[in-house]
Amino acid sequence: MARQDPLLGVRFRVEVDGIAAAAFSEVTLGAISTDVVEYREGSDPAQVRKLAGLTRFGNVVLRRGMSRSLDLVHWHRQVVNGDVRNARRNVVVQDETGADVSRFAITDAWPCKFEAITLKANGNEVMIEALELANEGIERAD
Repeated sequence: MARQDPLLGVRFRVEVDGIAAAAFSEVTLGAISTDVVEYREGSDPAQVRKLAGLTRFGNVVLRRGMSRSLDLVHWHRQVVNGDVRNARRNVVVQDETGADVSRFAITDAWPCKFEAITLKANGNEVMIEALELANEGIERAD
């Protein structure tokens, strides 16, 4: 049987519906969790049944070096102006090794937080901006 090494998380591509320039240096996919609902009927033995409740999808954070592009700012501004319905986008994170080996689909994502840069007169770091996305689904689709 062939050995299956872990995938490296250093080369990836992010696709966002309607945003052409989406070169990110870091992507953090939120946790997926399902609530546990404890339940017991009167005729059950003296132990609790555990049922599946609501599933929650953690927010996704995209980070990139700031450029002259205002695409992320405009996307977030759409939400600030109250147009969440039209701000929803599908986001796909793909591994880029020549062939896609792993793919995550993020459904109905919209910007819930935009983090601007920190300026320091004595610094020499690249200015990084971050966009946090609320979403209704994260699915690994290999």
